[in-house]
Amino acid sequence: MASSGTRRAVKSGVAAAIEFAAAPPRVGEQIARLRAERGMTLDNLSRAAGVSKSMLSEIERDKANPTIAVAWRLTNALGVSLDYLFAQQHAPEAIAVSSPHDIPTLNGPEAKYQLRVWGPIELAGKFEWYELLLQPGGALVSNPHEPGTREHLTVLQGTIEIEAAGTTKRLKVADTARYVADEPHSIRNPGKTEAKALLVVIHL
Repeated sequence: MASSGTRRAVKSGVAAAIEFAAAPPRVGEQIARLRAERGMTLDNLSRAAGVSKSMLSEIERDKANPTIAVAWRLTNALGVSLDYLFAQQHAPEAIAVSSPHDIPTLNGPEAKYQLRVWGPIELAGKFEWYELLLQPGGALVSNPHEPGTREHLTVLQGTIEIEAAGTTKRLKVADTARYVADEPHSIRNPGKTEAKALLVVIHL
């Protein structure tokens, strides 16, 4: 039979575990981490989210709890979902594997293109990579990105035409194009078969 001291120790351990499990996620710490990962200053995030710098500072230091509306504006500016912010965080895995069903996919009008987001969400806005599928006649037309942004596209299948900075280039399999993306630009499939490419976007 366990001694009273042992019972007290077990009870204390269980209580601590329950308290830890019930503890709310450190939202401010999460926001500060996400902001740092994106290379954003307090001013940057304050302007992007429409939240005062003083309030943001209080939230990050866990001196104030954001309302749902404020949390939504912050997560929107940071490029993560609201539920991600409030989820309990775990230590990163040594090797994290994503199945095809875990990869976000964007489909263009009339299914003329498909963009599979291979890059992790924490790098969004800094370094992104995608698998781009273009049906015959399909095009991915983009407005200017942030100043200094460049794209790097390697053709894996078919033929692709790049238009950027008033110049047009046609690429075949294994060709790579590097071009400015802070001006209107487009990626087209002028061929009669599906085209596939690796698209890397680097924001400066």
